[in-house]
Amino acid sequence: MSFFVYGLVIVLIILVPNVVFALCNKDGFENNWHSKTVEILEQVGRFGCMIFMFIVIPEISFSSDESFALYIIVNMALLLLYCLLWIVFFKKNNMAKAVSLSVIPSVIFLFSGIISFNIPLIIAAVIFSPCHILISVKNVTEKEKTE
Repeated sequence: MSFFVYGLVIVLIILVPNVVFALCNKDGFENNWHSKTVEILEQVGRFGCMIFMFIVIPEISFSSDESFALYIIVNMALLLLYCLLWIVFFKKNNMAKAVSLSVIPSVIFLFSGIISFNIPLIIAAVIFSPCHILISVKNVTEKEKTE
C-alpha cells in the first residue's frame, strides 16, 4: 500500500466546487429520483474512487514517464473544465449541468485507474460512473416532470 499525493490533490480539487455549492445552498441538494440500490452503489463507488485515487493497493505502476505526464496533463485539463463548468452552471439545474458534472469526474477516475494500472480504482470507477450519471440525469428529468 502506498500514498499517491497527486491523486489526493485531484480529489481535493473535485471536492472544492462541491463544498462551495453546499455552503452557498444551505437547503442542500434536492434528490428527485430514488433508487436505493443505485444510490448505495454510487456511494460505494464514490468513496472507493476517492480513496483509491491516493491510497494505492498495490503500488501504482505507470508504464513510462510519458504515461505519468499524460496522467497529469489529462487530469489537469479535465479538472480545469470541471471547475469552469461549475462556475458556468452554478445557479442552473439542467441536463447540460447534470451530464457534464457527472461525466467529467467519472472520466477522471476511470482514466486515472487505467493509465496507472490501479485495479481497485478501475473497479470503483466502473461502479460509480454509471450510477452517478444515472442519478444526475434522472434528477433533472424527474424535476422537469414536476414543473
